[in-house]
Amino acid sequence: MIPEKMRQLLPEVELDPSVISVVLCSSTVAFLVLKWMVKKLVQQRMREARRNRVRALGLMEEAVQQFKQKNPEVQASRILSLPLVELVKKLKEDSLSPESVLYTYMDKALEVNRDVNCVTDFIQECVHLLQEVKAQREKGLLYGVPISIKDSIGYEGHVSTCGLGQYLGYPEREDSVLVKVLKKQGAIPFVKTNISQCLINYDCSNLIFGQTVNPLNHKKSPGGSSGGEGALIAGGGSVLGFGTDIGGSIRLPSSFCGLCGLKPTGNRISALHVCSFTSVTGMVGPMARDVDSLALCMRALLCDNMFHLDPTVPPLPFNEEVYSSSTPLRIGYYDTDGYFLLPPCMRRAVHETRTLLQEAGHTLIPFVPPRIDYVMNELFMKGLFADGGACCGPDCTVFCGVVAAYNRGELGLGLLRRGWSR
Repeated sequence: MIPEKMRQLLPEVELDPSVISVVLCSSTVAFLVLKWMVKKLVQQRMREARRNRVRALGLMEEAVQQFKQKNPEVQASRILSLPLVELVKKLKEDSLSPESVLYTYMDKALEVNRDVNCVTDFIQECVHLLQEVKAQREKGLLYGVPISIKDSIGYEGHVSTCGLGQYLGYPEREDSVLVKVLKKQGAIPFVKTNISQCLINYDCSNLIFGQTVNPLNHKKSPGGSSGGEGALIAGGGSVLGFGTDIGGSIRLPSSFCGLCGLKPTGNRISALHVCSFTSVTGMVGPMARDVDSLALCMRALLCDNMFHLDPTVPPLPFNEEVYSSSTPLRIGYYDTDGYFLLPPCMRRAVHETRTLLQEAGHTLIPFVPPRIDYVMNELFMKGLFADGGACCGPDCTVFCGVVAAYNRGELGLGLLRRGWSR
């Protein structure tokens, strides 16, 4: 059959069937060999990445031990107990040295990583950056604060893997805008943290660095895709971290690990040189132990420096007047979107929050999210998958509609199973 096709494609050329067979066999063998070589190369790079991590963490451990030997008087527990706002205050007052804070968090990050496997890379440049920060004429809002960043956030000389072997061996050529602004504000990035493969996932594992677990319960997931950040901060190994969020990748780890996280409005923080999807852009946002830490972080980031480095970011500084205002707010809420079936505990949490806000003097307005089926089926689901949702079946809209109907209790489980199998 194949020789017949070849003759149709090349009608004027005399083709010997044996030549055709040899060409086809050679092409097939060449393709298989090439595929095998690529696979071996990726596997080799993955092994090398693991070795590099072990080597980097070894250097991190060595630096910590040297500092502890020279400075035995440093009270690590006191430093680790300080909220971000108070930590910055003491750093600016020189009652704490940036060195003691950095090496204390490096030590704690190593300890947490041994328990939950959350750190993927040690940013060795942090030691030199520390000296640059101390030499700054004006102390920034995050002066001397060690911070952690998600794997996908670009840092010059370090790889952003997205949990995929194909990106190994290609270090970033420059810092992301986020990192540049953080450095300008005196922050010191010192580690990168683990993520789920391809980012969009509610767990945190990949074939390169393995599974990250929840520091509060090692049998549970820290959430994803910024699970490494959630695990490190919840374990006490970082006071401020940064993740990215499309469908919950900051909010889920924050919830799973008992933290505070913020997904800002679209393009509020620059995402230049941050790995993401082209169809659905992820938002960069902070993760910390309390809301005051998030507010301080946003004050630091929403500055002229960011607006200059990325002109696509709206030049709107942090509005202190609005944030500090005690004027009662009108807040919309809903306890179900009519699409996903929620467990009673989640609806109860919404109602409890509503009650607390009402008691604080705010007005709560119930509403129903508009066009939820269209938003989920046509915009979100089809934009989420590279194949436009074809993997969900011949008709993504029909499939998602069936799922939504079942979640609303309008469809029996048996019918759903039959629709899925078909």
